[in-house]
Amino acid sequence: MKILVFNGSPKKVSDTMRLTAAFIKGLTADATHEVTLIDVIDKNIAPCRGCFGCWERGDGHCVIDDDQNGILDLYKSADVIIWSFPLYCYGMPSHLKALLDRTIPLVKMRMEETDGGVVRHEALADFSKIHTVVICGCGFPDWDGNFDALRIQCRNCFGDPAVVCVPEAPMLNVPEASPLASALLARFEEAGREYAATLSLKGETVRSLETPMIPKEYYIRIVNGQ
Repeated sequence: MKILVFNGSPKKVSDTMRLTAAFIKGLTADATHEVTLIDVIDKNIAPCRGCFGCWERGDGHCVIDDDQNGILDLYKSADVIIWSFPLYCYGMPSHLKALLDRTIPLVKMRMEETDGGVVRHEALADFSKIHTVVICGCGFPDWDGNFDALRIQCRNCFGDPAVVCVPEAPMLNVPEASPLASALLARFEEAGREYAATLSLKGETVRSLETPMIPKEYYIRIVNGQ
């Protein structure tokens, strides 16, 4: 399989990317796959201009001459795309959102209504063969309400992706919490093996990955230095 990974963290050392790396380790454990990792912060990706020049061209590329067109080529040829990023203001970091906005060249202006009554743009690329995984970490002590907007966006943009939203991600950097962090990383690696076998994640698997490592009250005291 061709696996394309978008690292949306602006940091060189990313809590979320540690989780994603463990997932990829499990995903690629039993077979040889082609993995392409893109550190999005290092790419030159301008904001979408809304000019619709891509729809006039209709060749799957943007009229802006920057790094995005090469990314679009990788996107179309991928079997699995993993979006890995920290939660910023209840959504994607801006540089990653710019990349997502600029995937518009992969659809047409022409619209169609699905069997479920949803109106979408017709696809220019074959999205049916692309499987999407979203791994998002945040610094909140739980995820109730914090990831709701992101989940809706991912469902609307990617169809039916595997979405894993992880609270308390900064705990991965706390030395005293290393046993808890190691256990979570091990679960992510096992989840990668599960995804390799079925191209999906069980509900119970997602719940185990999203379960906070420590109680909310204790986490808040640590963050507040109490």
